[in-house]
Amino acid sequence: MPGKVIVVTGALGALGKVVAEIAQARGARIAGIDHAPSQAPLTPERIEFGGVDLSDAAQATTAIEAAAKHFGRLDALINIAGGFAFETVGDGDTRAWQRMFALNVLTALNTSRAALPHLAASKTGRIVNIGAIGGLQASAGMGPYAASKAGVHRLTEALANEWKGKVTVNAVLPSTIDTAINRTSMPNADFSEWVTPLELAEVILFLASDAASGITGALIPVSGRV
Repeated sequence: MPGKVIVVTGALGALGKVVAEIAQARGARIAGIDHAPSQAPLTPERIEFGGVDLSDAAQATTAIEAAAKHFGRLDALINIAGGFAFETVGDGDTRAWQRMFALNVLTALNTSRAALPHLAASKTGRIVNIGAIGGLQASAGMGPYAASKAGVHRLTEALANEWKGKVTVNAVLPSTIDTAINRTSMPNADFSEWVTPLELAEVILFLASDAASGITGALIPVSGRV
């Protein structure tokens, strides 16, 4: 991906770090955005914006515009920022549904809106969103999360149709990702069945590459070995 400028949201998380590191190793320049604080130094190949609430449209726009100004262009946006909540409908709280919508849908919506003019100018603009297999059919306790990820799926399809011929927009749908926090929260699970961040990153970066020019509006399951 030599010379590509890629924005990665959630860049300081388990998946975001892997995606950004692989893309940079392949020659891309990275603008990382995260809610967590960042102390990383600014370099010609990478810039990071920490403390950004991407569910706020103004903050998302400010970060995207700063990235575009720093590099002079944007070629791809990878929307990894998000969150998870396990809560049954009957015993839960409306705030969980609002929080999941904000973390998973609004973050992707706000960054996409801000980045689309820059991506269209690139001529090879790409957006890759993170949906979820759980967003296709919700199990008990997954209502708020599944509903929000289903929203990401519909957002992906709508944007793909609205920007067809200008920017490709796709989503990957992972099952459980093999991260430290997931292993801690599900210690009795069979970790060998889970999709690894590296496996997921390879699919994400393919969709962000020139080779994926003919794919848009796709929801691609990445389910590991389940």
